[in-house]
Amino acid sequence: MTSGRQHVSTGSPFEPKVGISRAVRAGNIIAVTGTAPLSPEGKTVAKGDAAGQARRCLEIIQSAIEALDGKLSDVTRTRILLTRIEDWEQVATVHGEFFRSIRPANTIMQVVRFIDPEWLVEIEADAVVEG
Repeated sequence: MTSGRQHVSTGSPFEPKVGISRAVRAGNIIAVTGTAPLSPEGKTVAKGDAAGQARRCLEIIQSAIEALDGKLSDVTRTRILLTRIEDWEQVATVHGEFFRSIRPANTIMQVVRFIDPEWLVEIEADAVVEG
Protein backbone atom coordinates (compact mmCIF):
# COMPACT_ATOMS: atom_id res chain seq x y z
CA MET A 1 0.00 0.00 0.00
CA THR A 2 1.81 3.12 -1.17
CA SER A 3 -0.92 5.66 -1.87
CA GLY A 4 -4.37 6.68 -0.70
CA ARG A 5 -5.62 7.68 2.67
CA GLN A 6 -7.28 5.46 5.26
CA HIS A 7 -8.87 6.33 8.58
CA VAL A 8 -9.64 4.17 11.60
CA SER A 9 -12.03 4.95 14.43
CA THR A 10 -11.97 3.27 17.82
CA GLY A 11 -15.43 4.41 18.84
CA SER A 12 -14.39 7.18 21.21
CA PRO A 13 -17.27 9.60 21.70
CA PHE A 14 -14.78 12.42 21.06
CA GLU A 15 -13.90 11.32 17.52
CA PRO A 16 -17.11 12.52 15.81
CA LYS A 17 -17.50 15.44 18.22
CA VAL A 18 -14.03 16.83 17.46
CA GLY A 19 -13.97 15.64 13.84
CA ILE A 20 -10.94 13.34 14.16
CA SER A 21 -9.92 9.78 13.45
CA ARG A 22 -8.05 7.65 15.95
CA ALA A 23 -5.44 7.12 13.27
CA VAL A 24 -4.82 8.08 9.66
CA ARG A 25 -2.62 6.29 7.15
CA ALA A 26 -1.33 8.22 4.15
CA GLY A 27 0.99 6.10 2.05
CA ASN A 28 3.37 4.41 4.46
CA ILE A 29 2.87 6.94 7.30
CA ILE A 30 0.48 6.29 10.18
CA ALA A 31 -0.35 9.08 12.64
CA VAL A 32 -2.21 8.17 15.82
CA THR A 33 -3.94 11.04 17.58
CA GLY A 34 -3.72 11.75 21.30
CA THR A 35 -5.16 8.58 22.81
CA ALA A 36 -6.97 8.66 26.14
CA PRO A 37 -7.56 5.71 28.50
CA LEU A 38 -11.09 4.84 27.40
CA SER A 39 -12.98 1.57 27.54
CA PRO A 40 -14.87 0.39 24.43
CA GLU A 41 -17.93 2.01 26.02
CA GLY A 42 -16.17 5.38 26.20
CA LYS A 43 -15.59 5.37 29.97
CA THR A 44 -12.28 6.22 31.68
CA VAL A 45 -10.38 3.12 32.78
CA ALA A 46 -7.91 2.75 35.67
CA LYS A 47 -9.05 5.92 37.45
CA GLY A 48 -6.21 7.33 39.54
CA ASP A 49 -3.69 4.83 38.08
CA ALA A 50 -1.36 6.44 35.54
CA ALA A 51 0.33 3.13 34.64
CA GLY A 52 -3.00 1.41 34.06
CA GLN A 53 -4.18 4.32 31.94
CA ALA A 54 -0.96 4.27 29.90
CA ARG A 55 -1.41 0.54 29.27
CA ARG A 56 -4.93 1.16 27.95
CA CYS A 57 -3.74 4.02 25.72
CA LEU A 58 -1.02 1.84 24.22
CA GLU A 59 -3.44 -1.05 23.64
CA ILE A 60 -5.73 1.32 21.71
CA ILE A 61 -2.76 2.68 19.73
CA GLN A 62 -1.58 -0.83 18.87
CA SER A 63 -5.07 -1.82 17.67
CA ALA A 64 -5.38 1.32 15.54
CA ILE A 65 -2.00 0.77 13.89
CA GLU A 66 -2.82 -2.88 13.20
CA ALA A 67 -6.19 -1.88 11.71
CA LEU A 68 -4.19 0.15 9.17
CA ASP A 69 -1.94 -2.82 8.30
CA GLY A 70 0.93 -1.62 10.46
CA LYS A 71 2.53 -3.12 13.53
CA LEU A 72 3.94 -1.78 16.76
CA SER A 73 7.48 -2.28 15.44
CA ASP A 74 6.69 0.36 12.76
CA VAL A 75 6.36 3.08 15.44
CA THR A 76 9.07 5.72 15.09
CA ARG A 77 7.88 8.31 17.64
CA THR A 78 5.67 8.48 20.72
CA ARG A 79 4.60 11.41 22.86
CA ILE A 80 3.44 10.93 26.44
CA LEU A 81 1.40 13.74 27.98
CA LEU A 82 0.86 13.66 31.75
CA THR A 83 -1.12 15.85 34.12
CA ARG A 84 1.28 14.84 36.94
CA ILE A 85 4.90 14.74 35.81
CA GLU A 86 5.76 12.66 38.88
CA ASP A 87 3.93 9.76 37.15
CA TRP A 88 6.58 9.68 34.41
CA GLU A 89 8.52 6.66 35.72
CA GLN A 90 5.55 4.33 36.10
CA VAL A 91 4.19 5.39 32.70
CA ALA A 92 7.64 5.02 31.14
CA THR A 93 7.83 1.48 32.54
CA VAL A 94 4.60 0.57 30.74
CA HIS A 95 5.90 2.25 27.57
CA GLY A 96 8.97 0.03 27.90
CA GLU A 97 6.79 -3.08 28.06
CA PHE A 98 5.44 -2.24 24.61
CA PHE A 99 8.54 -0.66 23.04
CA ARG A 100 11.64 -2.06 24.80
CA SER A 101 13.08 -3.60 21.62
CA ILE A 102 11.54 -1.05 19.21
CA ARG A 103 12.88 2.05 20.98
CA PRO A 104 11.05 4.88 19.15
CA ALA A 105 11.94 8.52 19.70
CA ASN A 106 9.89 9.73 22.67
CA THR A 107 8.93 12.90 24.50
CA ILE A 108 7.37 13.00 27.96
CA MET A 109 5.75 16.26 29.04
CA GLN A 110 3.34 17.64 31.58
CA VAL A 111 0.15 19.38 30.52
CA VAL A 112 -2.30 21.33 32.63
CA ARG A 113 -5.31 19.09 31.96
CA PHE A 114 -7.21 16.99 29.44
CA ILE A 115 -10.81 17.10 28.22
CA ASP A 116 -11.77 14.70 31.01
CA PRO A 117 -10.21 15.47 34.42
CA GLU A 118 -10.05 11.72 35.22
CA TRP A 119 -7.43 11.21 32.51
CA LEU A 120 -3.88 11.29 33.83
CA VAL A 121 -2.21 10.41 30.53
CA GLU A 122 -2.66 10.63 26.77
CA ILE A 123 -0.26 9.09 24.27
CA GLU A 124 0.35 9.83 20.58
CA ALA A 125 2.29 7.72 18.09
CA ASP A 126 3.70 8.00 14.58
CA ALA A 127 4.67 5.01 12.47
CA VAL A 128 6.36 4.34 9.15
CA VAL A 129 5.30 1.07 7.55
CA GLU A 130 8.18 -0.49 5.67
CA GLY A 131 7.69 -2.42 2.45
